[in-house]
Formats: sequence, C-alpha cells, structure tokens
Amino acid sequence: MYFNQPESIKEIINKLRGFSILWLDTEIADWQTSNPKLSLIQVLSDPKETSGNNAYVLDVLEKPELINLFIQQIIREATIEKVFHNAAFDLKYLEKDTAKNITCTYKIAQKISKKNLGTSNLKLKTLAIELCQFSKNEVDTQQQTSDWGTRPLSEKQLYYAEMDVVYLAHVHQYLLNFKPMSDQNSFPKFTVSDVRVAFECPRLFYLSKHFGGRTLFVPSNQPKGIGQPFHKLADKFIKLAKTNPEFKELFKPSAKDLDVEYISQEMQRLFYEQTFFPILEKVATSKPETVPALQQVWEGLRGLINHWAELLVSNRFYSNYHNVISKTFVSQELSMTCDYPLPKKKTQKIEGKFDTLIRDLKKDRFCMVEYKTYAPVDSAAQLAQVALYSYILHLQKQQPVDSAVYCVLPEFKNYYYTWEELKDTVHELTPFKLQQMRDWLQWEPSQPDPPPETNQPEKLCPICPQKETCQSYFPKENQIIPSPAVEKEEEIITPSDEPIETEELGKQLENILQAYGVGVDYQGAIVGASFIRLKLKPHLGVKVVSILNRATDIQVQMGLSNLPLIAPQAGYISVDLPREKRQVLPFQDYIQRENNGFDIKIAIGVDLEGKLIEADLSDANTCHFLVGGGTGSGKSEFLKSLVLSLIERHTPEQVKIALVDPKRVTFPDFENSDWLMSPIIKERDRAIEFMEELVSKMEERYHLLEKAKCADLKRYNQQLTQQGKNPVPHLVCVFDEYADFMADKEIAKQLESSIKRLGGMARAAGIHLIISTQRPEAKIVTPIIRSNLPGRVALKTNSEGDSKIILGGNQTEAAYLLGKGDLLYLGSGNLLRLQSLLAST
Repeated sequence: MYFNQPESIKEIINKLRGFSILWLDTEIADWQTSNPKLSLIQVLSDPKETSGNNAYVLDVLEKPELINLFIQQIIREATIEKVFHNAAFDLKYLEKDTAKNITCTYKIAQKISKKNLGTSNLKLKTLAIELCQFSKNEVDTQQQTSDWGTRPLSEKQLYYAEMDVVYLAHVHQYLLNFKPMSDQNSFPKFTVSDVRVAFECPRLFYLSKHFGGRTLFVPSNQPKGIGQPFHKLADKFIKLAKTNPEFKELFKPSAKDLDVEYISQEMQRLFYEQTFFPILEKVATSKPETVPALQQVWEGLRGLINHWAELLVSNRFYSNYHNVISKTFVSQELSMTCDYPLPKKKTQKIEGKFDTLIRDLKKDRFCMVEYKTYAPVDSAAQLAQVALYSYILHLQKQQPVDSAVYCVLPEFKNYYYTWEELKDTVHELTPFKLQQMRDWLQWEPSQPDPPPETNQPEKLCPICPQKETCQSYFPKENQIIPSPAVEKEEEIITPSDEPIETEELGKQLENILQAYGVGVDYQGAIVGASFIRLKLKPHLGVKVVSILNRATDIQVQMGLSNLPLIAPQAGYISVDLPREKRQVLPFQDYIQRENNGFDIKIAIGVDLEGKLIEADLSDANTCHFLVGGGTGSGKSEFLKSLVLSLIERHTPEQVKIALVDPKRVTFPDFENSDWLMSPIIKERDRAIEFMEELVSKMEERYHLLEKAKCADLKRYNQQLTQQGKNPVPHLVCVFDEYADFMADKEIAKQLESSIKRLGGMARAAGIHLIISTQRPEAKIVTPIIRSNLPGRVALKTNSEGDSKIILGGNQTEAAYLLGKGDLLYLGSGNLLRLQSLLAST
C-alpha cells in the first residue's frame, strides 16, 4: 500500500504506534552521491504476510517533517520492537543515536554463522530464497540500484519495496526459531504449562505427556468451565479499549483530575453494552444453563477492569491521552519459544502463550500478565511458570520484564514478581527441573524409580484431575524422593554420620515464629558441612519480610552463637542454623589429578548437595575475582585450595601461576613449584613491576590473536595443537593481601591503572586476576577495582559494610558467616553459600 500524502502518512504512523513489533526497511535516493536522501520507509506489522499487499510504503522524499514524526513516534518508542535487516545502514537516516528497541537480523544471522545456516551469503534476498522458500524467479534483486529519487515510482519499484519487509519478517521468524542440525534430534519440546505441572506433580506431568488429559489442580470450591470464556473476554476488552475512541476520551482531562472509580465504571459500562451484553443475550437463548457461569465471568472482569483503570490513570501521568492505552497494553496472547540452556551444554525447546504484555510507565517496565479464574494451590509452580515467560520475553526485549498473576475469583488478587526476584528462579532452579522432566519421561512401568509423587499430597491429590489413573498406573510400594540434584522438600542430606534432629529443629523454629504471629510450615532440611538449612513455607498472606525481621529473635530463642541467615528461595524461605560439630571437607576427596585441557577452572567450594562448585576463568562473569574475609574466615586456606586446584588439573605448559604474598606466610608450600611463572612476589616494587609486565604480555598476546584471527586464547591454543605446536599457557595472578599495597598513594594509583586495563581486556588473552584482602574497605577496594573484578567470594567479614563492598548492593550476609571456609560465592548473578576445601600441607 503506497502513501504519498502527508495526512495519510500521519494516519499510518499513528496506527503503527499500536503494534508491539514492526519490520522496517528504507530506500535511499542519490545513494551514490555525497548527498543521499531518505526516499521511502517500508513497514510491515503482520509477519504472516506473503504478498506485500498489507505492507505500508511511506513516500517521505523531501518531507523532513514526516521523517521526524516517524522518528519521534516509532523509532524512539521503546515499547515497539523495530526489526531491520541491516540496522546500521537504515538508522543512518533515522537518527541512530536516539533509536530504541532495535533488532538487526543480519547480526542474528552472523551470530548463527553462514556455515550453520547453510547459505551462500547473509544478504536479505539470499536468506529469503535459501531459508524461507521464496522463489528465486520472484525475488527481485535488480531494483535495489534503481533511481529512488524519481517520481512517479514504477510498479516494479513499489513491488520491490513492499516485498522487502515481507522477506525481512519471514527471515526474522526463521532465525528466531533456527536450530542447528546437531540439535534436530533433541528432546521433544515442553510448554511453559508443562513446567508448572512438573513443579506441582511429576506424576501428573508424566501422564499428561504420555496420554494427554487435564492437568489443572482447581480447588473444589472454585467455579468450573469459565477459564476459556474469561480469557477471550479479557482479550476483547483490551482490543475494544485500544480501538474505541470513547475509551480514549475518558483520559482527556489532566492526570491529576482523573477519578479511578469513575473511569472504571465507565469502562465497565462501555464494555458491557458493546461486547458482554450481546454475548449474554445470545447465550441466554442458545444455552441458558451456562448463564450463571457467564455471570461469574462478569464478576471477574469487573475486578480486572478496576485494576486496569488504576494502571491507566497512573500511566496517564507519563503519557498523553492519545497514547496512554496503546502504551499500556502492548500485546495480547503472544506465542513465544526459546532454546533454554541446560547443564552440560544441552538445550530444551520451550514454548508458551501468555495472556497480556503491559507496560508500567511509572516503573518504566514491561510486565507479563497471566489470568487465573481460581487461586493456585502451589505458589512455587506459579512462580516457575511466570519466571519462564519473563525469561523468554527478556531474551526478545533485551530488558527486564516483570510478571504478574491476576487471580480474578472469588475476588481480584494481584501477585506481582519483579525481574530481579524471578532471575533466581530461572537461573538456579529451572534448568535442573527441565533436566529432571526429561529423565521422568524416559521411565517405563517395568523399571524401578518412577516419577516421584507430589510433595503436597494432602492439598493436591484430592483435587487431581487424573487421580484414579495415577493410583492404578504407578506402583504403590515406591515412595520416591527427588533426585539430590534438584528439589529436596523432605530429604535430609548429611555429609557425615552424626545424628541431627532436623525434625525437632524445624518444629521448634515453626513454633517460635508462630508465637510472634508469623505462620509457617516446616518443609524439610538439608545438612551442610557447617550449617543446617531449614525450609519454611509461609502461610498465605504472610509477608517474607516478617520472617526476615525475626533473625535476632530466632538467635535468642534457639540459643544460637551466630545470627541465622534467612533468605527467600523459589517456593520457600531458607533459615541457615550453625552446626554444633562442623565437618571438614578434605581437598583430596573432591579433586583428583586430571588434565582439563583448555578449560581453566578453579575450585570455589562445596554446596549443600555435596557438589563441588567451580568457576570457569574463560567466562566473562568469573574471569577475575575479588576475595574478601577477615581474620579467622579461612581466606588463606581458600586461596591455597584454589591454587592447588589449578595445579592438580593442569600441566605447567597449560597454566602458569603468579603468587603475590606480602605477608610471606600464605604460599610457602608452592615456593619451588614448576607452575610458578616467577618466584613468589613479596616486595611492593616487584609487585608493581610485575603487574606492568602482565599488561605488556596481554598486549603481546593480542597481537598474536589478531595475526592468527582468533577471538581468544582457547581457540588460539586449539589451532596451535592442530599444528603440533605447544600451547600458550593461561596466566593466573593471585594476590594474598591487596590492602598492604594501598597505603602508598602512588603505588595504589599504579596498581589501579594496571588492574583496570587487565580487568577490562585480559580475559581473551588468558590472563586472570584473583585479588584478596582482609580489609575490604571503600578506600582500599575502590569502585575501579570492584567494577573490573566481576567474580566475588566473600568469607566472614568484620562488618556489614565490608560485606556490601565485596558482594555489592546491600548484601550484608557475609558478616554473619561462620568462618573457617564458610563462604558466599557470587558468579553470573547467583549468590551461593559454599564450604571451602581444606588442603593438607
């Protein structure tokens, strides 16, 4: 559709503002001269379009005011995703510096690689022909060089312009769903609902995937059969609000003059008269028995509309009345898919369709919304579901996405989860749950160890939609406990034979909190080397903060020598109590001599499941470390085990170690080691000199990498090995007491300069810094140091302030650790409590 009149172009631009994603291209007049001009802007809003008839071709030649309007209303609008093939080229004419939410399919194709795609090149027309089955005879590649400055444009030119965005949309969809051939036979896809069911009951998940059937645990007192009509009507309400001018008029007064209750009533009236009542009349005639259910749907819709009214009035302070509705309701029933990363470099395809994507303009955040016509029994399963939706949306939007669950009956309730809260669920719990789901589906009735029962049999089994099938299909004699790698609601893991009455501790803790009016249920325990983790499930309506604020009371009532660490987890609250008799974790029990080749990893500590946690120094999130801990924290022993883990796993040809030990007492056992790249550094002047040498060595290595066309040292070494040459070793520099070098301002300045350069660039060159200090004070561990050392290990610190400096933000937990190797590890955004290994002399 070709538009060349200013008024019609303005109308189209206004219409396009209501879409969440657009596919765009441009044509340039006089492109071969020193004065190129924007001639056409092509836009497509429907990715299923194949003919080009519904593509918009906006003629903006010599119309700077229309170009500026398009930039202001579309290009700068963060709620609209703009997809170009070569964004760098097109945005030269559309104010690249102010553009927001831009996607470039050429970059996506580059990342996948021409080799994996199997295409001859990465040009848009080539991708359309070779990937999306467009006919080579139909795809016009000649008009690109035609004269776009002449008017009128020919039919061939207009067809070319229209089809460009059609090709783009199809290529974009193909690239988003692309899977390498090596993954084609991977595990069958899961839906987000599958994940929710697996959290609720593994056996129901198994039955549904093998035999189908219903999977919703709907409480017996909740209305039946209203979920689907409610979802459809909620969607109709949003569509009506976005298209009916009467809704827009409600927000015409200034924001401060708007009355939420009046607006809610008017929106209800308009929707009832124009949409709901005609449906009700029709149903009353054809299926009168369903009228009561439809009336319940209306009650749920009224609560939802009340909430929308509050959000729209709040957003009106940040938007004009023309746009507030379209900016609030971004999209409805959006289908999504992603390849979710699993352990051991596997992926699992997940797809789902959520109900609504909104934007809270006050918070400047997207929020994914799920409707439920009943109150969920298992809040942990609900959390896992919305966390997955937010994660997939985050991948698409490249910005934080909050989530909300709206339970509309019997009364409206809003369960809101921020992106920061959801990240922990996604990154810590979900990968293991997905792997567990795969394992469950491979079980056969003739085999032992069937999928486990639900961990909430009292609540879920009575309302199970496949109760009889489950009882007859699974063997009754097996009471299965979940695998140690994942959830352990009732399992107790003890690393020693010492009897620990966790049940008594759990009940004691439950009673203490109950006495303060805080209702919780004890859900099991895990016993670690130095502490016991008790799991508590708050009663509905109990705020997490009310438990967090009882740490001192718990310490007093339970007679603890240390303050318990309390933290929210996915589906429960963890309370860590110190053990009376701690267990030592010998280094040799967890690390045996082996050759890890090009993967340079360091041992951090052992988690609650008895698993050794390591950090990959080639990872950008853990390539350099800041380690902090006061006297008695076990910092020196931690550093010894860290160095020894490098020595045990790698040859001196693969890794060289530099040790800086100003106190001369931490590393004497390594004095004559073959792995040292120089004698142990004990003098300040030599430390400064050595750091400058590392900077020079980094620059030398970058020249080698550039010459060999390798992105990092690992690839360079692989290339050398294939040529029969010796690899270039990784260099790991370990400072025992960094604070001793910071007393002198000149030395401090020189060190900071070297650390800044190495921290920002040395990873690819295979050079890594591990800097520790007993005094993590602000003047010692400066912002420059912190920003260039992404990995963090905090042993027991002397104060909450020291803990904040090591871990960042308001993380004060390190001040309440137990010492002697009890530590917190921050890598890739996740905070884990571990126990350091103890290496013998």
